[in-house]
Amino acid sequence: MRLPALALALLALLVSPAVVAPAWAQRLDETPRVAVMSAFPPEIGALNTATSQQKTFEINGVRFTTGTLEGKPVVVFLSGVSMVNAAMTTQMALDRFNITRIVFSGIAGDVDEGLDIGDVVVADQWAQNLESAFARESDKGFEVSASIRNSDLANFGMIYPRAILLPGADLSKPARVWFPADPAMLDIARKVAAEVALQRCVADKCLAHPPKVVVGGNGVSAPVFLDNAAYRKYLRATFQARLVDMESAAVAHVALVNKTPFVVFRSLSDLAGGGAGANEMHTFMALASDNSATVVKAFVKALPN
Repeated sequence: MRLPALALALLALLVSPAVVAPAWAQRLDETPRVAVMSAFPPEIGALNTATSQQKTFEINGVRFTTGTLEGKPVVVFLSGVSMVNAAMTTQMALDRFNITRIVFSGIAGDVDEGLDIGDVVVADQWAQNLESAFARESDKGFEVSASIRNSDLANFGMIYPRAILLPGADLSKPARVWFPADPAMLDIARKVAAEVALQRCVADKCLAHPPKVVVGGNGVSAPVFLDNAAYRKYLRATFQARLVDMESAAVAHVALVNKTPFVVFRSLSDLAGGGAGANEMHTFMALASDNSATVVKAFVKALPN
C-alpha cells in the first residue's frame, strides 16, 4: 500500500525531528566578517555609502548588507531602536554570518559634565541600568527583600538596579552588572582616536567646542529615551556613566554570551535632559552620526586582517 506524499512527510518528521536543520538556521555567507551595526537610518547612512561590493540579504524583515568597508569584509545592518531589537538582530547576524567582531556606531546622550555634544565615546564596559526591581512602598519608604536585591548599586526612588544572571548559569554563580568591551579592540580605538578629525559644524549649527574621541569609562543602556536631569545625575553618580543609549548594553550582553569581541562607538548628540533648553538630539543628530561613522571607518581600517 502506498501512503500519500503528505503522510510520508509527516511520518518522517515524527521519526527524526532534528535530523535536518531548518532553513532559517543556515548560514547565508561563510566569509569571516566584522558586523557593523547602528540602531536607525540616520546613524548608518555614511557607513552604507562607504561599503563597496554590496550584496543584500533579508531575514524576517531585517536587511543585512555584506561588502567591503575600508578594505575589510563586513556585514552592515540596522538593529532597530531599543534593547530587544538590538539583542535580536545581533543574534540573527551571529547565526547567519561568520562574525569575527561586532562594531556598533551611533549617537547617545551625554551623562558626563566633562564631555561635550559631538564627542565620540568608546566605553570600556556597559550596564543595563533599568535591569531592576520596582520596590514596594511602606511606612518606612521603599523596601526590597535581600533575595531580590542582588547588587549594591544605589536606588533611584522605587527603582533598585539588579545584576544579571547569564542564561544557563548556575544560581550559585555571581550575577553581573557590567559587560566589558574587547580589550584589543579598545587598544585599536585608542590609536585611532589620536588620528581622526571630527566635524564641528553641520548646516548653520556649530558645536561650542571642537569634538574629540574619548576611549574609556562606563556606558549604560535601557529601553528608555532619557531626557531627565535628575535621572541623568543619578546615572553619573551611581554607575559613573559617561553616556546613555538604548541598545549598546544589549549588544554587549549577546556578544559576551556568544564569545564574540565587540566595541561600541557613540557620538554624543544631546545632554540627556541636562541642558537648560529643549533636548538637543534633533539639532546635532546628523553631525553626531557622521562623527561616529568617521571614527568607525578609521577603526575598521586599522583592524588586523
